[in-house]
Amino acid sequence: MSLSSFIDLTLLATTFTTLIVILDPPGTIPVFLGLTGRYSPAGQRKAARQATFVSLGVILIFAFLGHRILALLQISVEALQLSGGVLLFLVAMELLMGKDSEEPDTGDPRVNVALVPLGTPLLAGPGAIVAVMVSVGQANGFPGWVAVVLAVILGHAVMWATMRFSLTLSRLLGPGGIMLLTKIAGLLLAAIATQLVMGAVFLFIEASSLA
Repeated sequence: MSLSSFIDLTLLATTFTTLIVILDPPGTIPVFLGLTGRYSPAGQRKAARQATFVSLGVILIFAFLGHRILALLQISVEALQLSGGVLLFLVAMELLMGKDSEEPDTGDPRVNVALVPLGTPLLAGPGAIVAVMVSVGQANGFPGWVAVVLAVILGHAVMWATMRFSLTLSRLLGPGGIMLLTKIAGLLLAAIATQLVMGAVFLFIEASSLA
């Protein structure tokens, strides 16, 4: 049996790419360093691990239960895709126009920044959650579900590696390199958002013609 019978490779690639663009690993480096600057190297490694697991758990919960919530609220997948595309476009504009990378004020030095705000909402933010829910809506049976879950896991593996080795990456890329990669990520995300909006519009038109 071929690999495609167990996993939707196309959906895996698109979901993984979308997540990586939204999560923006280069742009996470200065945020992570700012939030964990007072930690020891061991503490920074622990924070990277905790933030990754928190974000992974939140996104997977929405992946499995998000559509049931939509059904309860009587929201169509087309509406989710359209609003998701608009939301992703706003995220793309933040990346392209520049976003605040200063250390957020947690209000309490005892707060574990790996959980809040790193794990959520900086990693498991609305953009990533909506993108995964849209991918789940596009999943066709077991291979599609495997593709989405694997894409989420791989995406978070990349984020863990980025935060884990952020000190080395920041020295290699420098401020200019991080900014350049962030702008490229914003451009790609804008294109993905436009595709989502166009797809939702066509779905609305098709549903209206069949009604």
